[in-house]
Amino acid sequence: MDYHVFLLSRIRERFVRTGDNDDAVAWGVGTTARLITGAALIIIVVFVGFSTGDLVMFQQMGFGVAVALLLDATIVRTVLVPSAMKLLGRRNWYLPSWLQWLPELEVEHHEPG
Repeated sequence: MDYHVFLLSRIRERFVRTGDNDDAVAWGVGTTARLITGAALIIIVVFVGFSTGDLVMFQQMGFGVAVALLLDATIVRTVLVPSAMKLLGRRNWYLPSWLQWLPELEVEHHEPG
């Protein structure tokens, strides 16, 4: 979940700055790829370590989580999310009128120009 929050926040930042959805998706994936892949690999190694233990419950959990993370960090993050966002275009950023009261928050302040 946190990988996708990080990825989508980078894509959103670029979209707000440029207004170009395709560029924002490509930039977001490109700038977060190494960081997310590295973090996922560390967690995968930890859970593979669990799967080599003596307790069957930890073996099953370790194997399952390692495979799920591997699929999420590779196929979902690099193929499915960018593909869906490219197909949806500007509809990615649709906000229903009943949610217009939500404040627009920025984590990092960007100077104009």
